Amino acid sequence: MTLLISNDDGINAEGIQVLAEVLSKAFDVRVVAPDRDHSGASGSLTLGRPLRVTTLRNGYSCVDGTPVDSVHLGISSMCQTEPERVVSGINSHENLGDDVLYSGTVAAAIEGRFLNQPAIAVSLVNRGNHFYATAAKVVLDILNNKKELNLQPKTILNINVPDLPYEQIKGVKVTRLGHRAKGLAPEKISDPRGRERFWISAAGEGDDAGPGTDFYAVANDFVSVTPIQVDMTRHESLADIETWLEE
Repeated sequence: MTLLISNDDGINAEGIQVLAEVLSKAFDVRVVAPDRDHSGASGSLTLGRPLRVTTLRNGYSCVDGTPVDSVHLGISSMCQTEPERVVSGINSHENLGDDVLYSGTVAAAIEGRFLNQPAIAVSLVNRGNHFYATAAKVVLDILNNKKELNLQPKTILNINVPDLPYEQIKGVKVTRLGHRAKGLAPEKISDPRGRERFWISAAGEGDDAGPGTDFYAVANDFVSVTPIQVDMTRHESLADIETWLEE
């Protein structure tokens, strides 16, 4: 299987280096990633200027654009044959609950939604130990599963891995996205010329974080695997809104 690997932390991030090294032992791996950190870039595309691609000595390619730019170019222009799936990560911190709305890691995976196999976004629930090798091994285990998985088209697997040695992982839980409480207000600061600036603060803690959620799984040392989709339609509200508009 041919994999296109990308991320949002940039081509030099430890996570993507470890992921590519581990997966290349079993699969045909192509790496196309941003040339710098684009955390929080979500699904942004660069439309106002052309993009530059640089091929590094190890054969990896870096793009002076966003995570989605990188996957878009990787699929459409930079692989001689179309890859079978995208694997995005390993993100340096978790992507739980509402995080998927902002995550460049998840957005890069979503850009692979038209390929034959479900895309994967993988993140490390970083607690300062940096066990990227554990997260890479988890992805390898999942990709090596020979059982057929029938998912709806455009399904993405959002995977979060506790920051533990592989042997201490208790197992894998299939989860739903939880939700965070409202984040802290941006911090007001001044630049060297005394002008007011705002620094985005930390995300909120888990609010809907009980059993069955991704928050709960990783807090209890399980890998969380959440199937997510592009369709953001709130289908159960369609009939109510239709009736409301008719009246």
